[in-house]
Amino acid sequence: MTNGRDYDSMAFGVEPGLPPYRLRQARYQALAEDVAQHAGQHFRRTGRKLDLLDVGVGDGVSMRYLEVNAGAEHICYHGVDLFPKGIKKVYKLELWQLQQVDLENGMPAVDSTRYDLVICEQVLEHLVECERGLAELTRVLRPGGTLIVGVPIFAHGVHHLRSQLVRTLKLAKPRGHVQSFSQRSFLQLLHKTNVLEVQEVRGFRIVSGGILRPLENFRWWWQLNRRVGAAVPSLCVEIQVIARKKALPAQTALSAQITLRRAA
Repeated sequence: MTNGRDYDSMAFGVEPGLPPYRLRQARYQALAEDVAQHAGQHFRRTGRKLDLLDVGVGDGVSMRYLEVNAGAEHICYHGVDLFPKGIKKVYKLELWQLQQVDLENGMPAVDSTRYDLVICEQVLEHLVECERGLAELTRVLRPGGTLIVGVPIFAHGVHHLRSQLVRTLKLAKPRGHVQSFSQRSFLQLLHKTNVLEVQEVRGFRIVSGGILRPLENFRWWWQLNRRVGAAVPSLCVEIQVIARKKALPAQTALSAQITLRRAA
C-alpha cells in the first residue's frame, strides 16, 4: 500500500485493469496532483469551488485520479465529449455536469470565460481544425485561468514527414490522429493564440508498450520516465503543457493598484 492505495491491483491505485505504473495513465496522475492542489489554493483565496471543464472527458477518468487528492473536494466537475460509448459510461456520472459536444465544430453551448481550469488531454491531434479547437479552449477559460493540454509528439522534422504521409496516403482512420506535432510546433501553436502564457512543459513515456510493458509493474520505471519527461520533454512521445490565460488589461491594472495600496 502507498498513500492508502493498492498499487498491486490498479493503475496508480485508482484505475482497475491496468498495470500499477501504466505509463499511458501517468499524464492523469501528474495532472491530478497539480489540479487538486490548485483547487485547494483557489478555494482558500476566493472562498468558492474551482470550475473545471474536461474537454474530451471520455469515461471520466480524470475524476478517478483527482478525487483521491486533497483539494479535489473543492472542484465542480464539468465535461464535454462526443460520448461515442454513451454518457452513462462516465465514472460517477451524478457528480458531473455534461454536454455532448464536437470540438471540431466549436462549443457554442459552452459559455465564454466560464471556467477557472480547462483540461484537454489527447484530443487536438484528432481535429482537422485544431487551431479552431484551441481557440475554443481559450474562449471558455476565464482570464487568469489555467489550461492543461496534452498531445502526442514526434521529433522536430519527423512531425512534418508524418503530416505529409498522413495527408498523401490518407493513413489516418476516422477520428484518428490527423495532426502531427513536435514540442516546438505545438508551443508555437499555443503562442499564436496571443493570450496563453506557457508555465510548464513536461513529457511522458520515453518509450512504452511492447516488450517493455512488464516494466510498468515497477515504480522505478515510472519515476525514471517522469524525471526524463520533466528535464527533456521532447525526448518523450507525449507532452502536457500548462498555460495561463492572460488577464485583461483592466484586471492587470486593478491588481497593480491593490498591490500598491498594500505596500503603502
